[in-house]
Amino acid sequence: MAVHVLDVVLRCKEQIFNSAMSLDDLRKKVIYQNSVDIWIGSRQEKSQQWNEPQNYKKFIEYLQNQNISMKKFPLCVSESDSIDPEKKKFAETLSESQDPSMATYTIKLNDSTLDVIRKFELNN
Repeated sequence: MAVHVLDVVLRCKEQIFNSAMSLDDLRKKVIYQNSVDIWIGSRQEKSQQWNEPQNYKKFIEYLQNQNISMKKFPLCVSESDSIDPEKKKFAETLSESQDPSMATYTIKLNDSTLDVIRKFELNN
């Protein structure tokens, strides 16, 4: 079954404005998910803070080094009135950066990708 890019974009855009979910919940909702929600879900699974952009950057660089297939995803934060203010500030900070490791991506949440995501550790 072909996945239409517009459907993925609309579903992913909807996700960023909803409350945070676990990685398993995200996967049940749609097979392709945006990297911000994946990041937040992965940090919540480990009871860690998610709102530091430099840590998100480390996460994206880790996924790239693990050869996870990711497609850039233009995130328009201003399209929702219901977004959590902290999440909105985080997404706005990412969108203002020109660094590709601070961009938002769509990622297919299959078993192997979830395993890689769950292995990510912040090295402070």
